[in-house]
Amino acid sequence: MSRFYVNPNPSFKRAAKLISDITNANEAQITTTTDHEYSDGDIVRIIVPNIYGMKRINNLSGKIKVTGAQTFTIDINTTTFNTFSIPAPLPWYVNATAQVLPVGEITANLGAATENI
Repeated sequence: MSRFYVNPNPSFKRAAKLISDITNANEAQITTTTDHEYSDGDIVRIIVPNIYGMKRINNLSGKIKVTGAQTFTIDINTTTFNTFSIPAPLPWYVNATAQVLPVGEITANLGAATENI
């Protein structure tokens, strides 16, 4: 059986990252397991399998504000959601991990397309 793991050293820097924590807050704070390298205004989708508890956030997208190398807030209110927790050890039948996927960015942040390589 294979598990899905996110590459910790992607060639495209705004890559998917594993989630280690999500707070219950008006603007949820998300912590990643490695430096996320995202920018203010990036739009991300949150993937959280049911076993992690906070299943209501699964597949929701929002705009982020970077608060640290491994943390950012997202404009999703999670105050009424169940608490996020990583089961330890992961059961054998869990085939996915909690992760954040970048899906867009504010065009004012776009820089890569302006350099001719």
